[in-house]
Amino acid sequence: MLTILGKPGRRGCDGISRRSFLRIGALGVGTGALTLADMIRAEAGQESSASRHKSVINIFLGGGPPHQDMWDIKTGAPKEIRGEFDPIDTNVPGIQIGEVFPRIAGLADKLTFIRSVVGATDRHDGFQCMTGWLPNDLASIGGHPSLGAVVTRLQGPVDPAVPPFVGLAAKTKEIRWSDSGKPGFLGASCSPFKPDGPGMADMKLNDVSADRLHDRRGLLLQVDKFRREVDASGMMNGMDVFEQRALDVLTSSRLLDALDLSKEDPSVVARYGDGKPYNYQYDGAPTCNDQLLLARRLVEAGVRAVTLSFGRWDSHGQNFQLVRDHGGKLDQCLSALIEDLAARGMLDDVTVVVWGEFGRTPRVNKDAGRDHWPAVSCALLAGGGMRTGQVIGSTNRLGEFAKDRPVHFQEIFATLYRNLGINPETTTLVDPSGRPQYLVQKSPIRELI
Repeated sequence: MLTILGKPGRRGCDGISRRSFLRIGALGVGTGALTLADMIRAEAGQESSASRHKSVINIFLGGGPPHQDMWDIKTGAPKEIRGEFDPIDTNVPGIQIGEVFPRIAGLADKLTFIRSVVGATDRHDGFQCMTGWLPNDLASIGGHPSLGAVVTRLQGPVDPAVPPFVGLAAKTKEIRWSDSGKPGFLGASCSPFKPDGPGMADMKLNDVSADRLHDRRGLLLQVDKFRREVDASGMMNGMDVFEQRALDVLTSSRLLDALDLSKEDPSVVARYGDGKPYNYQYDGAPTCNDQLLLARRLVEAGVRAVTLSFGRWDSHGQNFQLVRDHGGKLDQCLSALIEDLAARGMLDDVTVVVWGEFGRTPRVNKDAGRDHWPAVSCALLAGGGMRTGQVIGSTNRLGEFAKDRPVHFQEIFATLYRNLGINPETTTLVDPSGRPQYLVQKSPIRELI
């Protein structure tokens, strides 16, 4: 974290005392050593003047959630397949989901349950849930960019002081479960802004006021001016613009406020919960209920894509206890998010997707767990102006494979891009070799349009 402390004194025109601290998350992106100005450099000229913007909140259930214990209860299967959970009715006649999700059941008219997601590989990796592609695709040139990186390149920031792409996932021991979305062949300038990014200690610049911050910037600009004069390549042209943008982010109360939950109504914070205690976390992510609230605050502030990793769903043992714990917490915060977006008139502009890297075995193992099952998995979608209140696809009686209407990862991504105002069927990005690359190779889900 970066904390800038100043002496008591004048108040700015925004009413914030100079003594008030500026606190902002790590300005590094990914694991590189880029400055914030470096990250912003590729965004020149991409600001949007729209007063309303479209956003995506991508909630990754790292480890692989069990589809047959969540949205696809197998009442006709034998006990060793079906497991311990019963189905419950939702507020949409004919749709039932697992008993652990009563609040989500009450919001089914605002949701779509996809029971037939296909195209996964048997490996723990958030890559497919961030890009729609396999990790090896275009690996020689950096791989396909994540949705957040694509949005950064194509649409840029809504507000110059608010990054278009924010990754909330904290680092996990199994590093692939904390993937916030890689920039791929677009390069590091399209990486997510991470409020608690790696490599940044708690830096405190004691007694540095906003005025002194500007003074230091002036000194740096004088140095840059000299460097620019001897820069034959011209790469430093326009440095002033990027430094100004970085300064805007540092001094923007809009971004800082969005990241500060103490500014939220306490009753709203309580509705989301904090997800504690963090049970079954091991090498994965915590059940970070509060990050869903942060995601809402960030998209409200102007962020276009927010990613986070919720829980550790790799249930090789104690599957049903884990689902009761993780599922109950997800039921609380996800229902609060949907209700919150609807109450604020944001639900049609924000698409929420909840999913993991694969499903889990139909047969329960000797440790009361379920193992990896890439043949089929599930997803939940909400908002985005889509036709909700429906189930798409189904699996066979034992939950082994997609019986009808298989839905590929890329169809879901095509839908997300469409909801953001990007045409996935015609839009391309030029890769480092100069070749145009389509965002995905599938069309949006027709049932949702």
